[in-house]
Amino acid sequence: MYKLVIILYVVILVLYMLFTRQPDYFDGEMTVGTLHMQTDSITHRQTSFASFDLGKSNYHVNAAYPLRNLREGEKVAVIYDTTRPQRAAIYAWWGYWLQWDEIAGSIIIAVVLWGVAVLLTNNPTEESRLEQLKEPDDKPQRKYS
Repeated sequence: MYKLVIILYVVILVLYMLFTRQPDYFDGEMTVGTLHMQTDSITHRQTSFASFDLGKSNYHVNAAYPLRNLREGEKVAVIYDTTRPQRAAIYAWWGYWLQWDEIAGSIIIAVVLWGVAVLLTNNPTEESRLEQLKEPDDKPQRKYS
């Protein structure tokens, strides 16, 4: 039963990741961007931005993401929406496909639902308990005992 639940969890998570990425993986276009460090006007910290050119326009996308270390001048893949190129993202496993908040949220939901299932099955109602006691045991008997 646990194997089935784990397989179902992984399948649902993969399907969720495939069809909810923005910009969309299936409709988006890929290009190469260059990383630059800029000072954020609000926090006055150095943050990384990837800039990419599309024809005459230059676009910037935030490249800062937890647990991802990028260097100045590094070339990265950028995926963007053709209708709105300002809505772009760095194309990488960590940050585009795997996002820490979605993984943490899905694990928390899975643990809560598992806990609810355990609580419901470990504490049956009195009627259910009496019904289970009335049922005959269907254990196979040995032919010669």
